[in-house]
Amino acid sequence: MVLQGEVCSVGDEATDYRGNSPDKSKTGGWLGAGLILGSELAERICIMGISMNLVTYLVGDLHITSSKSANIVTNFMGSLHLLAIVGGFLADAKLGRFVCVAFFATLTSVGVGLLTVATSLPSMRPPVCDNRHHHKDCVVASGKQMILLYVSLYIIALGAGSIKANVSGFGTDQFDNNDPKEEKAMIFFFNRFYFCISIGSLFAVTLLVYIQDNISRGVGYGISAVAMAIAVAILLLGTKRYRYKKPQGSPLTVIGTVIYMAWRNRKLPYPSDPFQLNQYCGSKVPHTKRFRCLDKAAIIEKDVKSETEIVERCCTVTQVEEVKMITELLPIWSTCIMFWTVYSQMTTFSVEQATYMDRRITSTFYFPSGSIPVFLFISVLLFTSLNEKIIVPFVRNCITHSPQGISSLQRVGIGLAFGIIAMIVSAVVEMKRRELVVSVEKRMMSVFWLIPQFFMVGAGEAFAYVGMLEFFIREAPEKMKCMSTAFFLTALALGFFVSSLLVSLVHVITNGGWIKNNLNRGRLDYFYWMLAVLGVLNFIVFLFFAMRHQYKVQHVVSVDDRMEELKVCTVVDVVLPGDAIEIEAVVTNKDEAIAIV
Repeated sequence: MVLQGEVCSVGDEATDYRGNSPDKSKTGGWLGAGLILGSELAERICIMGISMNLVTYLVGDLHITSSKSANIVTNFMGSLHLLAIVGGFLADAKLGRFVCVAFFATLTSVGVGLLTVATSLPSMRPPVCDNRHHHKDCVVASGKQMILLYVSLYIIALGAGSIKANVSGFGTDQFDNNDPKEEKAMIFFFNRFYFCISIGSLFAVTLLVYIQDNISRGVGYGISAVAMAIAVAILLLGTKRYRYKKPQGSPLTVIGTVIYMAWRNRKLPYPSDPFQLNQYCGSKVPHTKRFRCLDKAAIIEKDVKSETEIVERCCTVTQVEEVKMITELLPIWSTCIMFWTVYSQMTTFSVEQATYMDRRITSTFYFPSGSIPVFLFISVLLFTSLNEKIIVPFVRNCITHSPQGISSLQRVGIGLAFGIIAMIVSAVVEMKRRELVVSVEKRMMSVFWLIPQFFMVGAGEAFAYVGMLEFFIREAPEKMKCMSTAFFLTALALGFFVSSLLVSLVHVITNGGWIKNNLNRGRLDYFYWMLAVLGVLNFIVFLFFAMRHQYKVQHVVSVDDRMEELKVCTVVDVVLPGDAIEIEAVVTNKDEAIAIV
């Protein structure tokens, strides 16, 4: 029981806004975390409201080609996730999470405000073209008209990406891991965090998209800007209610230093015994023989005479091994990119497909094409719940008998498989849609035939997103847990960039034959079939690396093997019961170690 005014420690790292030990009854917990969730809710409203319906504005209002419009959207989303590294680095290295969330949320609000202006001013758009599906004679937006749009989009990308990198971490800072009650509450934080993501996304692709299509783009984006401004105000009002953790330095610095030192020392010979590497015996991570070239970063040069020089000119074995662990994750990371390439189609071509389909609900109401991704988010929520309540418990109790039920790499594999199925379904639906349009009857297929492909991608995201995040967090070194989030986000970023690259290559190779301004005259189904084939090849590569990967818990070295490897170890302190006697000895072999113990 906490008495009023009693100060309860929440760990040495946590402080209040004045830098003092925080009062647990007045700071942190749901008191602080609840205010922080508003920033993520507003971020999702902004980003989903923009990305899921931007392609229709680019094609329909600015008269940009379908391929270029798709690339603008995917480059925007790719940059957003890639720029998360900037926000994460600044927070870890110097500024702290609160400052970064507050600053970049404000920046996002400014960016969405500029986007509101860019889409509201008539001078920022070319003349209206009556036939949007056959607009050869339509005037395309000029470079001057596109400048403000690009500036606003990339301000938003920088701001929202940096929010994404820090807001979940700042939320978890409000809970004390050493307090069982608060540690349990942290689990609910992640559930509610994901709930806010889902609610924000659903609001954006339904009500917000409807406003954009039927009232005004400016009004729709203006609501997003106001939502983010309110979130910033709420965040700042809670300044006294938060717990803060001081920046500990970015893991990117360690990685860069190890790579630089290894390159600088590349001509130095390997030591005859790994014991000669810097702080070999004091390493918190056992030395391994993999990626041996990185060991050169820990070689102590002969001309180094003082400990100060060693620190400045030499990495430790711990730092080298941590970078090795990150390097070992790269093959799996590379195979995750393809899923997000598939996912990016749901924000571009699949939305544009909807504009060529029958969207009538009643004689006066048409289903907004930009709202079709709502079925993706419904699928994500459905499969997330099924995983938690049915699938994982069943697999755990009846098949694997492991606490996890489904391992992180198994989740990723299932997600990749769903992505392949989604592209096959997309290709079949598009092929049938086009056949009906160009037939004698010239019938339009119902827009709801797109639901299966969104449903499959949503199911894949429910497995892949959780699996990837869990894998990178679990397998990363203890000091690089934050780095794992950035690792995950770069896979998302490259997925969108790869989509842009493939669209550009296909457009050049086919001379614009597959992806035309008028989808009825192109062969978008061929593009989907190509993604399905690439997905299968990527899945085979994933299986190759996944089956060879050993989880970190399996890297445990036995006492005998560890002592045999060390040969010469550091000083060991042994304190007998009652502190009656203290023994300090230098261990030189495993027999001595056993004797001392």
